[in-house]
Amino acid sequence: MDSLITVFLPLALAIIMFSLGLGLTVEDFRRVVTRPKAFAIGASTQLILIPLVAYVLTILFRLPPELAVGMMILALCPGGVTANLLTKLAGGEVALSISLTGIISLVAVVTVPVLVAFFAGHFMGLDAPAIDVTALGVSMFLITLVPVLIGLAIRSFAESAALRLDAIVSRVAVVLFVVVVVGALAANWSLFLANLTVLAPALIILNVVLLAAGIFFARLFGLTMPEGKAIALETGVQNATLGITVGSLIVEQASALPPFSLPSAVYGITMYIVSIPFVLWLRGR
Repeated sequence: MDSLITVFLPLALAIIMFSLGLGLTVEDFRRVVTRPKAFAIGASTQLILIPLVAYVLTILFRLPPELAVGMMILALCPGGVTANLLTKLAGGEVALSISLTGIISLVAVVTVPVLVAFFAGHFMGLDAPAIDVTALGVSMFLITLVPVLIGLAIRSFAESAALRLDAIVSRVAVVLFVVVVVGALAANWSLFLANLTVLAPALIILNVVLLAAGIFFARLFGLTMPEGKAIALETGVQNATLGITVGSLIVEQASALPPFSLPSAVYGITMYIVSIPFVLWLRGR
């Protein structure tokens, strides 16, 4: 289990983020300026709506403090490669999805450490772990932002090679994600079973509400259906691997996956139970 926490988990996240970088282009970042409306709505739902809904659910379901912090960690994570893939399958605007994932991932390096420290203190009080915000930010920078920038650089200077590499890395990223989730749940099986009846409903409701909210706000502000699909999936599908990793990083010398990571690990399964039927419904619209 030590190797999963100290080596495999950060490596898996770095490869997943590298895959994201390979799918990015400079044009994706320019789109933020040239088409600000859709991006602003998508960014607002990710940065404001998701944490708000997650916080309400932690209160309604009376989650234990450590699991409540884990729920907020998940909510603070941006969308990931999975959201981009599901957007493509749903017939959504992939470029907008990638733009949102890329930009919010950059912002998360700053926002996640600060807000995780805040919510840990809020829910746990004196029992909260001592979180070194700077160290957590540096760790996130190294295992998320650096791989994204390397992938972006390869895509910028050798596009054909990047596209070939992306096909391979994307498959590896999916396999690593599955291994991380299965390993996380296996190592915390008793804790998982003890909290499944509370965690699973809360996470499924989180998924359903956020997917529906994404569509609602896209229609409210007059966006196209492809834009609405992208925003819905970016809002409703979080980077579970990042959530698991952050949860383990805030516990010093963790030899097993802590409860802070459990909501993200369970979410890695429940999100497909909700999102795949949602994608199939979107394909027909």
